[in-house]
Amino acid sequence: YQYLSRYKRKENLDQFTFHPKTIEGTDRECLECLMEFCGRGDPSWTELSNFTHFLNFQLRNCEESVFCSSVVGCEFRGF
Repeated sequence: YQYLSRYKRKENLDQFTFHPKTIEGTDRECLECLMEFCGRGDPSWTELSNFTHFLNFQLRNCEESVFCSSVVGCEFRGF
């Protein structure tokens, strides 16, 4: 939700890092955001679960990648 809500507001995500203990927004706002980005008109709970697991996996890999580090980001903005 932290990434998707910032993406929706067109914020720069290059320097953002997920903070697991930080709560943002309400449960309703989170669910609405997930449903908007899920890509399905009326997703089931299973589809939302699969979407969030896949997104978390991709974002975790991105945060751990040397190509997305702040050092590389300074030289190659948006890389």
